[in-house]
This record gives sequence, structure tokens and C-alpha cells, in this order.
Amino acid sequence: MAEVATSARSSATPDQLLVVIDPVARRADGESVRIAKDVLSAGAASTKVCLPDGPEEFARALRRRGSRRPVVIGDDRALLRAVGLLHRQRELSGCSLAVVPVGPVLGLTRALGLPSGAVAAARAVLDGTERRLDLLVDDSDGVVLGAVGIPPVTAHDGAETGPGAGASASASGTGSGTGSGSGSGTGSGSGSAHPWLRTCQSLVRTLASSRPARIGAPSGGAGPARLRVEVDGVTLIDLDQPVAGVSVMPGAGGVAVVEVRPLSVGAEAAPLTASGRTVTVSGAHFRYRADAVVSGPVGTRTWTVREGAWGLTLPAA
Repeated sequence: MAEVATSARSSATPDQLLVVIDPVARRADGESVRIAKDVLSAGAASTKVCLPDGPEEFARALRRRGSRRPVVIGDDRALLRAVGLLHRQRELSGCSLAVVPVGPVLGLTRALGLPSGAVAAARAVLDGTERRLDLLVDDSDGVVLGAVGIPPVTAHDGAETGPGAGASASASGTGSGTGSGSGSGTGSGSGSAHPWLRTCQSLVRTLASSRPARIGAPSGGAGPARLRVEVDGVTLIDLDQPVAGVSVMPGAGGVAVVEVRPLSVGAEAAPLTASGRTVTVSGAHFRYRADAVVSGPVGTRTWTVREGAWGLTLPAA
């Protein structure tokens, strides 16, 4: 891993930056990487540039950041990797991340409100403000910044597969909720308290619309989805009604926004919505997409909201 220390000739901010350049970004768009690095080096008090060759060196660079503010030049997967590493090190709450989006998978960074151009994104790192954002943490200690979608989509949008995602889940767990309650709260959680929330919802609904007949079925099998979705212990939909899709995303005020699209006589019925701090999906083994990663199959998975758990530097309003 190459490291280069650079002193700026003029300083627009007193920041000392650790700039970690993801190798995928270097291969995908080296010119944008160079421009972003030059803007950051010229505007910060000092910068230290790291060029990791793989995930282990990426993690090592973050661990050794000291008092420097980390800046990731990379795509959605690089951002997720950084947040996941800091979460597992239990350092996420005390660290403000900044990102210059470069690479092939940029849907999440756009939804979060990050500029798409290298110059604008680098200037936002220097002149922007930190915003504390909610995230979802699952029962295997995985993190979700944008949304969970069931079924997953693994087409041209660059989804990765989590190889061990199902190992820590209960293969036979089907949840503990009973009855057919409609959940706590009904569509109000899907408002626009986050400016990027509507974009995430639209993206999840589009991605979750393909091949609904296979979700919730045993791996390799066919048939309608049979999932139980519980929000704060109250059953939103049970195993007796097939579903076309489920989405879960951080909302406002420390709650998750849940939407379930049931199937009724072969057609989609009106969606069911609820808000809560804990969401459990269980049933026959299913796969799910969390941001840019497809995981599973699992028999049950629980997501819990962590309010204001991470900080992201965004353009000043």
C-alpha cells in the first residue's frame, strides 16, 4: 500500500485528511481520482494519501488514521466497507466520514446527497458540514445505510454477494410474532424527513419488482413468497399470505420504514406500511439485498435502527 504525505500551499480548512483511494475507483476512472486528490491536497491543511491494494490494506489504513479525518474516494461498496469496518471497531460514532464518489456503483452515494462530479464532491469534503444519519444493524452485525430489498436484484447494478451472510442466521427460525396485526404506524414513516428517502424508496420498489414468485422459497425451489414480517414485535404480514416484495430503510427519528407488497389472487394488493425500531423477516429461506450486497439464504433476519449512528460530510445547505 503506497502512502504519500502532502502539505497544502493554502488552506481553506484546518482539516488534516486521510485520503483512502479504493483500487476499483483507480481502475474505473483514474482521471477523476487524480482531480479529486489534487483538490483535496490544495484545500486541506495536510493530506495523507493511501493507495490500498485490497480490503486488508483498506482496513489497515482506516485503523491507523490517528487524528486525521478519513476521506474515501470510491463507490458505494467502498463507502459500505468503510462504515462496516468502523462499526465493527466500535469507532463509528466518533468518526465523521467523507466520500468522493468514483466508480461503477453510485446509486447509494447519489441517494445520500453526495455530488457526482469529482471537483464538486472534493469541495464538499472541504467546505461541507457533518450530518448524523441513522443506519440499520442486523443480527449478524452487518450494517445497512440505504435500504434492504426482498427479493434482491443482481443484474447490471453491480451487486456483490455476501459469501457468509447466512451462516449466523437461524436456519429454522420463523419469528415469534403471532396474529395478523397491521403494525405500529402506517405510511407516516415514509415521508421526506431525509431528502434522499424518496429516491431510496423509488429505487427499492423498482429493484424489488423482478421475479416475485421465487422470493421466500427454499433455495433452488419455486413458488410464492411466504414471509412473516414483524415490526416491533407486531406482525405486519404472516406466512399465510404471499408477498411480491419487502423493503426496509432507515426513516426519520430513529425508526425504520417498512413496506410490504402482498399478492392477492395473483395480483399485487395495496402495500402495507409500518414504522418501528426493530424489523424481523422470517419464513422459508430467502435472499435479500442490503445496499449493494446480496446476502443469504437465511431463515430469519432482524434489523435494528441505530439513530444518528454515523456521520457523513455533505454539501452545506
